[in-house]
Amino acid sequence: MTRSPNNTLLRTILIALLFIAGSSGLVHAQVFPEVNSPLQQQIKDRDEKEKLGQYYYTEQQYEKAAEIYKELFDENPTHFYYTYYFYCLAALGEYDEAEKACRTMIKTSQRPLRYNVDLGYIYQLQDKYDKAFKVYDELIDKLRPNKGEVLELANAFISRQVYDYAVKTYEKGRALLNNAEPFHEDLARIYEITGDYGRMIDEYLLMILESPAQVQYVQGRLQSVLSRDSEGTINETLRQSLLKISQKNPDNRDFSEMLLWLSIQQKDFRFALVQAVSLDKRFGDDGLQVFNLAYLARDNADYETAAAAFRYLLDKGPAGPFYLESLTGNLQARFMSITTGLTSDKKEFEALRQEYLKTLEEYGYTSKTVFLMRDLAHLEAFFMGDMEAAVALLDQAVQMTGVNPLVTAQCKLELGDILLFMGEVWDASLLYSQVDKALKNDPLGSEAKFRNAKLSYYIGEFDWAKAQLDVLKASTSKLIANDALDLSLLISDNIDPDSTYTGLKYYSRADLLYYMKRYEEALMVLDTIAMLGLYHPLDDEVLYKKAEIYSDLRQFGVADSLLEKIVDAYPYDILADNALFKRAELQETVFQNTGLAMELYQRMLTDYPGSLFVTEARKRYRLLRGDRIQEEEEEIQMMVP
Repeated sequence: MTRSPNNTLLRTILIALLFIAGSSGLVHAQVFPEVNSPLQQQIKDRDEKEKLGQYYYTEQQYEKAAEIYKELFDENPTHFYYTYYFYCLAALGEYDEAEKACRTMIKTSQRPLRYNVDLGYIYQLQDKYDKAFKVYDELIDKLRPNKGEVLELANAFISRQVYDYAVKTYEKGRALLNNAEPFHEDLARIYEITGDYGRMIDEYLLMILESPAQVQYVQGRLQSVLSRDSEGTINETLRQSLLKISQKNPDNRDFSEMLLWLSIQQKDFRFALVQAVSLDKRFGDDGLQVFNLAYLARDNADYETAAAAFRYLLDKGPAGPFYLESLTGNLQARFMSITTGLTSDKKEFEALRQEYLKTLEEYGYTSKTVFLMRDLAHLEAFFMGDMEAAVALLDQAVQMTGVNPLVTAQCKLELGDILLFMGEVWDASLLYSQVDKALKNDPLGSEAKFRNAKLSYYIGEFDWAKAQLDVLKASTSKLIANDALDLSLLISDNIDPDSTYTGLKYYSRADLLYYMKRYEEALMVLDTIAMLGLYHPLDDEVLYKKAEIYSDLRQFGVADSLLEKIVDAYPYDILADNALFKRAELQETVFQNTGLAMELYQRMLTDYPGSLFVTEARKRYRLLRGDRIQEEEEEIQMMVP
């Protein structure tokens, strides 16, 4: 229908007048009353009550909160209102009212299981355990073969921390569903919460047995638990469980690989080697896992295990895929073992030197063997005293073409160390600077900068050294950052009262002499510090440096007494945990005093739980205690030299 122009015009004018009147305040309120229907007011009131109720609940004013939530619940018995109302009543001890609320929800809800559990829970809070358990047992007895119901009932028990009945629910559900849904993960999580780690582990291992694709997920869950295992008991339980299930399922490599994984996580490379060799023999892996483990053990300073792994690969013969790498790797592992050990002698050094020369003669002085040349140079300089031979080897390595730039840089750093050892400070600094400049964004460049900073420290240029060290504290390499922090603190903490570095100058000089193996001179300089006064903040550092010197001189009794003095006199200083671990190591490896070594390792775990030595101390303590079954030890002894 067509509107008349007059009607349209009239309507337009009326709207305009109303708009003008409204904006000028001329239209009275009742002309356009505010929309405020009873329903809208009811919603508004309810929202205000909810906010007030939540405020009182958060402030733990449960009596006021209960009044509000009772009113809301009576008007509209939803799960939301019930939950707050129930918690308030439980907190106030008003159990009869809580029971009434439970029964209301049981009658009105389409999913009453959780409210039946709440009813039993109310009985528990009143110590009426017979009535509570009767309710719980009836719920489990009436459970139907329905996964959703099983999960709902179990979650209700979990929410009220009735964990034993949650377990019963899953077990009943497992039976009702004919094991089609075994609930392994759900049960494992409950056992984790309750601290029943043996059963937790069993459920996770059964989960892997039935679903091999879940291995990585299970490892992640176990890793989280093991990270909180300060005493190592869960680790041992897992190891024993894996051994048992592996024996029952010898063709299942998942469990053998998990044993290998677990051993690596705990840095127990000796036992890891047993597993790697077992996997290699049973499944024909061509030595790959053993090869990877050898380098992992070497990088973690377990040189004996690394050498045993390389020797296993060498026994496969020259046709083996890792023969040459194992030949050189074995040499390097033995090199690190005897150059960092406590009881090495000239005969061992000479025997190793001859093996290096023999290998280089056989395979040539090439880009593939340049790192052997680097190690041999270190051996010649620092242990055989042949500086000329060492420098000649490294000069040849540095000038060699086709070498990885990182390996060349390593050779330059080694050459710089030898020149510093010889007292050619500025030549050493030049080499460090070359590597620093060439590899600014590489950890090796940071290592070069650190060595240059330490050189400045050696020669008493402390302010310059500290400036470089403060930059290195932000290094991406954690090891370099830690070393830089330690040396920076040594400098900043030892400024004398007159704002000089008198004591530190003597100490850094002694440190350089120690590096150059001029032990008698170093000891004389260290003794000078004691003459500066009755006390000096370097006292514990002086004692530790003397202990290092006497260890190198094979005067282990003197070294042990000095380390003991540090632990007793300076238990809170930065070197206390170092001294305690070194002393335990001496008792274990030199004095063969197993009892005292165990006592000291255990003291490390209790007195210095944050120390970097804790993991190794725990491992050594457990080895000394004999935490290995006899069969495993026999296998290890066959492979470890």
